[in-house]
Amino acid sequence: MNTKSTAQAKQLKDIPFSILDLATVTEGSNISTALKNSLDIAKLADELGYNRFWLAEHHNMPGIASSATSVVIGHIAGGTKRIRVGSGGIMLPNHAPLVIAEQFGTLESLFPGRIDLGLGRAPGSDQLTSRALRRGPGSDGQDFPQRLEELQNYFHPTSTSSMQVHAYPGRDLDLPIWLLGSSGFSAELAGRKGLPFSFASHFAPDYLLPALDLYRTSFEPSEVLDKPYAMVALNAFVADTDEQAHYLSTSHKRQFLNMIRGRFGLMQPPVDELDWNMQEKAIVQNQLSYSVIGSPDSVREQLERFLAQTDADEFIMTTPIYDHQARLHSIKLLGELMNK
Repeated sequence: MNTKSTAQAKQLKDIPFSILDLATVTEGSNISTALKNSLDIAKLADELGYNRFWLAEHHNMPGIASSATSVVIGHIAGGTKRIRVGSGGIMLPNHAPLVIAEQFGTLESLFPGRIDLGLGRAPGSDQLTSRALRRGPGSDGQDFPQRLEELQNYFHPTSTSSMQVHAYPGRDLDLPIWLLGSSGFSAELAGRKGLPFSFASHFAPDYLLPALDLYRTSFEPSEVLDKPYAMVALNAFVADTDEQAHYLSTSHKRQFLNMIRGRFGLMQPPVDELDWNMQEKAIVQNQLSYSVIGSPDSVREQLERFLAQTDADEFIMTTPIYDHQARLHSIKLLGELMNK
């Protein structure tokens, strides 16, 4: 597929914006405040016309409060009115498909037409935590296609299904299922099953374009979609000036720098200069290369460039900013770029 030639027909005003959240816990704060802040952000996004608000499943990370993802989705959906709320994603190898069908069947029953189920096959944790989650033999992600099929059958049993256990709530609900990925595995699977696909380019940019091409070329129409639908994840830091936005982005860069050094903690405040060597700087800058940073005018240009590169159908933004008010302002400025 010639991505650039098709991208020329799309304009930024036609691309929905969504938000990916991890309920980030900052230094000097706590988990309760992080969850309250997430609801504040979701309410603002709801008012501004963002399309989705997704939460990610991660475990054993003190700076992330969205580990009980289904619970937090209920918290967010209950405090908003219009915006779709979902998982970006649920790491399916960590769970029995029946449990996920029941949880999301419950959410969809409580908030009809507003729940998304995004699925990933990574553990969302380290090996020790994976064992603590009681991940049994064959649950290293290789059986993901089988687990996905089982999950789909709980929502809509096929005529060939021999399942004698049913999901209540869950059965017969039209709940959108997305596949998430950072490589070609889920891209090809999403294409073959005719499902929407979201790529984690906000931290794994290197395989984005090949994965999108693989998804589109392997796509087979389904009852869900008649053509591919690809959402691209970006880090977004928007402020009144370019300088201020780059300053705000240093908190996120510090997080990645700490991970490279084997440290996992709370989000730290921004700094004027980062204490990194040349190799660390190169790694962090590469991993975060799918980021938009700057004033609204600068960010618009960057988004238009990413749209031309990817031919995305939707952008989902993560906004890891230390100061809550600065993050709200960033989301407001970003939202104002929609429909212009």
